[in-house]
Amino acid sequence: MLTRRLVLLAPLAVLLVAATPVKKRVAAPRAAPVATYPAPSKAPLPDKVRIVLTTEMGPILVEVDVKRAPASATNFVRYAETKRFDGTVLYRAMHLKWGEQPNGLIQGGTRGDPRRNLPPIAHEPTDQTGILHKAGTLSMARYAPGTATGDFSIMVSDQPGLDAQPDSADPEAKAGYAAFGQVVEGMDVVKAIFAAPISETEGEGIMRGQILAKPVKILTARRVADTPPAP
Repeated sequence: MLTRRLVLLAPLAVLLVAATPVKKRVAAPRAAPVATYPAPSKAPLPDKVRIVLTTEMGPILVEVDVKRAPASATNFVRYAETKRFDGTVLYRAMHLKWGEQPNGLIQGGTRGDPRRNLPPIAHEPTDQTGILHKAGTLSMARYAPGTATGDFSIMVSDQPGLDAQPDSADPEAKAGYAAFGQVVEGMDVVKAIFAAPISETEGEGIMRGQILAKPVKILTARRVADTPPAP
């Protein structure tokens, strides 16, 4: 019975379609354009460059040391100049339970986005640059040494364990991480981001319990007036 009813209804449907005026075809909405970024400049940089990271929680003014950490500092400047940091987020707050509190770091950047990332840079260990992981220090996030691209950390407190340990038998400890700059103004913003709520479900492995429940957007990253060289 059900089959018969469907058969009987079919001609009526055809008539309804035939009697309906033909509508002008509407083009499908276009996909949002994929962001494109200019090639980074090859112009030489002064010994130190200041960049302001304007975040949803306030500005963070940093100074990178091109003289002592040329690969890491120049890389950071090029990401800012080409607006590759715009719209990225500070997404991680690593809380360490020992020592004087607050103790840890925050991390952000491109998160491996191939549309934003520039080629990996050479590793610059702290025993070569002399820039140590102190409170407010900027450092390159990476996997193996020589894989750093567009992610970086800001120390909330001193982290000597991230400095190169040249006498260590552990290759990771021996290499350490590449520090390349310092927060000049805005540590209150860094600490506010560090204190933001943590997600209970996000993150895998070591990152579990370190991902911000609401990542903090970097609205813009812009180079500001160059710092004059020391006399």
